[in-house]
Amino acid sequence: MAQTLTRLLVHVIFSTKNRENIITPNIEPALFSYMGGICRECESPLLAASGMPDHVHLLVSLSKNLALSTLLQQVKKDSSKWIKTTGPEFGRFSWQDGYAAMSIGQSGLAACRTYIANQREHHATRTFKEELIEFLEKYEIEFDEGFLWT
Repeated sequence: MAQTLTRLLVHVIFSTKNRENIITPNIEPALFSYMGGICRECESPLLAASGMPDHVHLLVSLSKNLALSTLLQQVKKDSSKWIKTTGPEFGRFSWQDGYAAMSIGQSGLAACRTYIANQREHHATRTFKEELIEFLEKYEIEFDEGFLWT
């Protein structure tokens, strides 16, 4: 084949450092827009984004030229720097070191977008911890709960 053709859809979840409730509703649109710009620059379009005060969900179409770890390092580093410039209440803002990422098939795209868009509804009945463990178990991702929250 003369071309490299890909469609690598990834649902990514990561939290603020120590799961601090610092992402306010008034900063969310600008934060997700800024993250979208970083993803676009990395040739990895952001297809959906939402979250809660202590974590975010991103749906990304990963570039064929970039490792997921490189993309997330860029997104987290640059968005953290940016948010600190938006006001004194964000001066100590930081993301947690790790993340969870699950591949999504094209047939699961609509359901994933809906799930991400309905974060407030999901978290009316479950905590971030419950949600994350549910995803890890669903995707059979091995984890040590002792290190999951550090």
